[in-house]
Amino acid sequence: MKFLLRATLAASMLALAATGHADTWPSKPIHFVVPFGPGGANDLVARYVAEAASRELGQPIIVDNKPGAGSVLGAEIVARSAPDGYTFLAPAAGVITNAMIKKSMPYKEDDLVPVVFMAVSPSVIVVPPDSPIKDLKDLVAQSKKGKGLTFSTAGTGSTPHFVAAMLQHKGGAKLDVIPYKSGSEGVMAVIGKQVEATSEGSPVVLPQVKGGKLRAIASTWNRRVAALQDVPTAQEQGFPDLVIGHWSGLFAPKGTPDEILEKMNAAVNKALKSAELRAKLIPQGIDPQGGSREDFRKFLASEKARLGPVAKAAQMQAD
Repeated sequence: MKFLLRATLAASMLALAATGHADTWPSKPIHFVVPFGPGGANDLVARYVAEAASRELGQPIIVDNKPGAGSVLGAEIVARSAPDGYTFLAPAAGVITNAMIKKSMPYKEDDLVPVVFMAVSPSVIVVPPDSPIKDLKDLVAQSKKGKGLTFSTAGTGSTPHFVAAMLQHKGGAKLDVIPYKSGSEGVMAVIGKQVEATSEGSPVVLPQVKGGKLRAIASTWNRRVAALQDVPTAQEQGFPDLVIGHWSGLFAPKGTPDEILEKMNAAVNKALKSAELRAKLIPQGIDPQGGSREDFRKFLASEKARLGPVAKAAQMQAD
């Protein structure tokens, strides 16, 4: 009986401590861990959102780049961090797709709690400017000639790899998928004509398209890229299943108090609605999102249900 009373008292004290902590949060700098190197779409989104949200919260938000193991390294760091509201993860789709292609993971799926959906950088399928391929139907037709069309990706399980898999298993394309270490390397391979096509996030390809070094033939989100309004979506071209984007969200370690998660969600939502932040994101082809924690959970569940069969059909396995 005494043990039960002590346990109940201890639990009550912990709950009170968490509530008190949430009331004063944040009282020091917050960290956003980006599980990729600097300069990519996720890094840009994290930095822009961190700057705007820090003004709402009254504390600096520091972005820490922790690349490695297909984003698993950074995710593990956050999963093992103290659930005190001072460490968050700003990942891409790998946070749900890595478990589909890796035999084991160093943390459990529920060790990371969804906080807010920040933005989507639609994938854009590109070819060299002098390529005979004008649209997705051309790409499929050209791919069926000879050994198949070469298509670079940012590695196994990356968003470009999922685009290639969807083109193959849903669109009937015959592709020779060539993995590179990063999306920028895959794009440079198309510019240098080592490969015939690729897909990458709009912020990566947009400067090259506008500079005449690449030609965009399709975007792969559910609406056209604001900065590439003349480029039709894959759905508009008769490929209804080819929908995917380089999305970015925010996660916290399991056990972080709900009050803190709600405060961060509100701060990011307010930041995403600001004219200043939207003026930075939209011209780069980045689509601000936002919404409740439940909205984000529903999006993640739908993506897992949709992308799992794609990974299985493509027999994706970690390099």
